[in-house]
Amino acid sequence: MAPIPKNRFFIRQAVEADIPTIIQLIVDLATYEKAADSAKATPELLRENLFEKKHASALLAFTGSPGAEGDAIGLALYFFNFSTWTGRPGLYLEDLFVSEKTRGAGVGKALFGELAAVAQANNCARMDWAVLKWNKPSIDFYEKALGATPMSEWQGMRLEEDGIERLKRFRITE
Repeated sequence: MAPIPKNRFFIRQAVEADIPTIIQLIVDLATYEKAADSAKATPELLRENLFEKKHASALLAFTGSPGAEGDAIGLALYFFNFSTWTGRPGLYLEDLFVSEKTRGAGVGKALFGELAAVAQANNCARMDWAVLKWNKPSIDFYEKALGATPMSEWQGMRLEEDGIERLKRFRITE
């Protein structure tokens, strides 16, 4: 697909009224990643965690213009972490999704451009994200178009809720 002219799409911070749109983009992402059953986010959880407790933030890309918003075509959900080595915050991109019909049109690059502005405004030393090993189109985009460096020396680790609960047995205080 040829790039969508910049005046044909725009990016803005998500607001609470966007929750149904965010849910749909999360479902679309989960479907693309062959994990549709894993998408458990609900409107209530997003309201609480994005807009009340502000654990994360989201950028949305739409066709049209701010005064004439069209279809949602992209999502970048991110939060801030902290690097003990740099002594500064970092921006962690939890999920990036661009709708299939607009991939290759510059939407992903534009979302990363907005994320860079957010990172710089918050004095972030770096941006990090993970990509599924089978997702070669995204890996190529990150490396070739963005100049990102793979972190092959790191192994991702995770505990789900039951694992978190089991950790409590190691507490030394009540």
